[in-house]
Amino acid sequence: MFSLQHVWARTGALTLLLLPLAMLFAVVSGLRRLAYRRGWLRAVSVGVPVIVVGNITAGGSGKTPLVIWLANWLRSQGYRPGVISRGYGGTAHGCVEVEAGSPPALVGDEPALIRYKTGVPVVVGRDRVAAARTLLERHPGVDVIVSDDGLQHYRLRRDIELAVVDAATGLGNGWPLPAGPLREPPSRLRSVDAVVQVVRGSTPPRTYGAVTAWRADYTAGRAYRLHAPQEKQALRDLPPHEWLAVTGIGRPQGFFAMLDAHGLRHRPRAFPDHHVFRPTDLPAGGAVLMTEKDAVKCQSFAGADWWAVELDAAPEDGFVRWLDARLKQ
Repeated sequence: MFSLQHVWARTGALTLLLLPLAMLFAVVSGLRRLAYRRGWLRAVSVGVPVIVVGNITAGGSGKTPLVIWLANWLRSQGYRPGVISRGYGGTAHGCVEVEAGSPPALVGDEPALIRYKTGVPVVVGRDRVAAARTLLERHPGVDVIVSDDGLQHYRLRRDIELAVVDAATGLGNGWPLPAGPLREPPSRLRSVDAVVQVVRGSTPPRTYGAVTAWRADYTAGRAYRLHAPQEKQALRDLPPHEWLAVTGIGRPQGFFAMLDAHGLRHRPRAFPDHHVFRPTDLPAGGAVLMTEKDAVKCQSFAGADWWAVELDAAPEDGFVRWLDARLKQ
């Protein structure tokens, strides 16, 4: 299957053909950053601290698991967090609050998963400022906002910027969109407050010059049947099936590699990122393993032996101490 991630991993003939568009994208995005830096365009404060979790590359770098970890950690520290997101892949117009039963087709799969895994208020909207204001109007007790994938949404003033980088894919071939995966140049990493490098399995962390990157290990957690999400068990205790492993995430290889690491026999099948699953996509009577991001879209028609695998994010202690100190300033 054709994949932009494979194209963006190296410089090839297609890369060269797309360079004129990439240069145009780089100029336009650079002018926009300059406009905010010089004050020609104004950032808007919403009255509470804002933590932006984003990246400078397109595709799956692991933002959503970090947002989930961050929201749960903030609540454990006594804060009352809320989350805003664009709601990519959803059909909602304006600003919409994500409820416990909100369909992912309306609000997007990632916001639906964040709401399910954290229980904190979540509002989706293309305009992050409007989404933040809606969140605070409906939940006036919220005292810190986490913006999911809002690094390039400069109109929303932020207090802490976290840039997420996948250790396995890094910055790809280093070219701007669409010739490469870069939304912004690599130098942008020097201006964020912290770089969080996602490490899966034995993949070694990368170095980016003078940029200090904290490490966050992503590992497979427990699994549960989609029909019984409260009954969780360790992967080693799963039935010894020949599993069909399916996923529609930005980097499916990471999911398949985690299953391999646990010795699970499976046939991998990757769908496009944010794929809208339908009952005909998967065997109703088969043994299926999927990510939780995919599971929220399959809940209503899941087969009896369809299982979701949790993803545990564990940032290193130094990052947690740094974040705690920053929030207390």
